Amino acid sequence: MTSTSTLSVGLGDDFLLAYGQLPKTKQKKVREFIEKFRENPTSPGLNYEKIKTAADPNLRSLRIDQDFRAIVLKPETGDVYLLLWVDKHDDAYAWATGRSCRIHPETGTLQVVKSVPEAAIAEGPAAVPQQVAAAQPGLFDAFTRKELLEVGVPEEWLERARLIKTEDELDRISEDLPADAYEALLCLAAGFSLDEIKVELGLTAHGQVDTSDFATAMAREASRRRFVVITEDSEMANILSYPLDRWRIFLHPSQRRLVEMNAKGPVRVLGGAGTGKTVVAIHRAKWLAENVCESHEKILFTTFTTNLAADIQANLRKLCSHETLTRIEVVNLDAWVRRFLKSQGFSEVIDYREDRTKELWQQALTATPLDCSLTASELREEWEQVVQEQNITDQVSYIRARRVGAGKRLSREQRIKAWPVFDEYRTLLRENGVCEPADAIRKARAYIESQKILLPYRAVVVDEAQDFSSEAFRLIRAMVSPIRAAQGNALFIVGDAHQRIYGRMIVLSHCGIDVVGRSRKLRINYRTTEETRAWALSILKGCTIDDLDGGVDDQRGYKSLVHGEPPLIVKCANEDAETAAILHRIKDLRDNGSADATICITSRTHSRLDEIKHVLKREGIPAFEISAQQSDNSETPGVRLATMHRVKGIEFDHVILTAADSPFSPDGDGITNFKQVPLVQRCLVYVAATRARMTLLVTVATGAA
Repeated sequence: MTSTSTLSVGLGDDFLLAYGQLPKTKQKKVREFIEKFRENPTSPGLNYEKIKTAADPNLRSLRIDQDFRAIVLKPETGDVYLLLWVDKHDDAYAWATGRSCRIHPETGTLQVVKSVPEAAIAEGPAAVPQQVAAAQPGLFDAFTRKELLEVGVPEEWLERARLIKTEDELDRISEDLPADAYEALLCLAAGFSLDEIKVELGLTAHGQVDTSDFATAMAREASRRRFVVITEDSEMANILSYPLDRWRIFLHPSQRRLVEMNAKGPVRVLGGAGTGKTVVAIHRAKWLAENVCESHEKILFTTFTTNLAADIQANLRKLCSHETLTRIEVVNLDAWVRRFLKSQGFSEVIDYREDRTKELWQQALTATPLDCSLTASELREEWEQVVQEQNITDQVSYIRARRVGAGKRLSREQRIKAWPVFDEYRTLLRENGVCEPADAIRKARAYIESQKILLPYRAVVVDEAQDFSSEAFRLIRAMVSPIRAAQGNALFIVGDAHQRIYGRMIVLSHCGIDVVGRSRKLRINYRTTEETRAWALSILKGCTIDDLDGGVDDQRGYKSLVHGEPPLIVKCANEDAETAAILHRIKDLRDNGSADATICITSRTHSRLDEIKHVLKREGIPAFEISAQQSDNSETPGVRLATMHRVKGIEFDHVILTAADSPFSPDGDGITNFKQVPLVQRCLVYVAATRARMTLLVTVATGAA
């Protein structure tokens, strides 16, 4: 039923956080309270009480039951009510103490502001000798009070901000500042200009700010990252069904602009791990389905693996109405290709597991004498990186083929001698009715283009773009008809080459996809702690990372807004000692209240996971292995086990990264040394480490078992 009230009722993201942590029985009472509250916020039965210790005279306490209270903002003017917090009576009052909810006079953004402790200004930066602090310039000395106000720093925090000398000091007060103010200071420290920050945070110019107009403030782009106005009962019910999935409701201004942008051509979005690329892609698919699609059209959402596709489908169900969901098709690309070719009458077997193609490759090597000083592995690399990548079908083309990015440089004579192996392999594939996935993708694209097949897709959204091949992107480009592509909003591509664990480097422009002028970047990590983010990124130190279009990507401004424990690196004498350390960690987490399903053990190989799973079973600890056949299910009990490849795209409170079966070794500082490890393996560890929301344990065995 749609509410007919003319009053505006909004929720703050802190309210949802507090609500999500309540017992189920209390959540039910809160929902009943909200229903009555929305019907008539002025009802005397709600028991409004003033909070004497609150810094804001407009904050009120409302009775949920005998024990629990909600903290609500009721401005002096206007019909706007904001639910800000819910907790036990004393805890709710403690939250309200020293807090105020108001409109920033320069940015017009709605903020919940904590009072600055008097000691914070009197004492200045902690743990810094007075003479050193005096000599060291302030981090924000170059900016005037007015400039700091313009990017959202509350007026009472200006003096405290001037005392900050280092980013570490800024981090220590991160939880006391409004999120937008902290982020603005973070960007200033990273070297962003004032104009860049205003664009990033959605601080658009809007003239004189009316600090009493809360309805207008809540509608502003920068406010919508923390507050939402509820207009329908069904909307409220949907929000409260998944209260901790705040990504469904609150988007950063930089994310919302991407979701709702009207693009004339393909869009590419980059961002480090945890920056919300998949969240943006999911919201983008919903927006396209609701604002661009005609009734006979669909949005195709494709990603690299079946597990990721299943996770995305599950999240879309939480976000979309049934009608919207029917317009979005989610499938990993290989599955789409297999289904399409079958529907068009193609009978070849696509060998995704490489069972048959490995056998045929070996037959080609055996049948063709090899005299070109190449090893079998080098020859296979030549096939994958040059012949298959460029779809070379004759010797002359192979000899002339470009070799940018290919492995070993071969002489003309070596290529001539190697070609018969490739030619024989192609013949065997054809005779046996078998094709590699790359051939299947190529075949699907060629058929669509030659037969001028009109697929139902108004647009394609691509997640994990860094793991797709060039041929895959040529197919994706062909999936949207030229007429639809000319209408705009046809391709939306998100990825991060720092997380490339499959495939080779691609250049979108070489695939007929022009993203010039429509390339964007996300920089704020919402998943991992800053400590984990920094450690994970250090794994890739010294590596040149591409931007998916022939340029170089950088991590300028990439930062997490959440702090926690530094990653724990544990050196073990052998695998047995490493397993014991893992077991000790799990028991410690369980003793401290962590649910088994929030813990994940990840390794490069299945064999190592099998060993650990056996030990867990012996200790009576339930375990659940995430595989191609079994996606993660929060309802299934057990500590999670997953390979580093399989853990991609999902996240856990606690991650245990076992590295006993890898080439990684500890250095003298106790930090794992990755300098001699190939880039693709370093990226794999980066991906695995950044699955951790709260804690990360890395175990390293220094000797044999």
